[in-house]
Amino acid sequence: QVQLVESGGGLVDAGGSLRLSCVASGRTFTDHAMGWFRQAPGKEREFVAACSWSGGDAFYKESVKDRFMILRDNAKNTVYLQMRDLKPEDTAVYYCVQDPREYFDVLRASATGAWGQGTQVTVSS
Repeated sequence: QVQLVESGGGLVDAGGSLRLSCVASGRTFTDHAMGWFRQAPGKEREFVAACSWSGGDAFYKESVKDRFMILRDNAKNTVYLQMRDLKPEDTAVYYCVQDPREYFDVLRASATGAWGQGTQVTVSS
């Protein structure tokens, strides 16, 4: 059974940086694309970033693409979300998601992917 464990969230001032980590277990890591979603209070969950099984084919939500970077270390079964120049509107619970397949599809991953428990990111102004 797949397990995803996120860490690295916290409270940061606007303009600051954080790196989220997600360690996966239970499946062959390289069989799956990985991604990040987030959900702010009172808002719907939204896609943030994703990459393929190799770490390539990365794509991002438009508002974060110049500030966030998704990386993966297949030797460590870990995917990261490097975030810089954080803004108050980035405040949310961030979730790691494992797509059932090697290339990430937002709808498929959202509906059928494996999810972590989430990590809170709070950006103060």
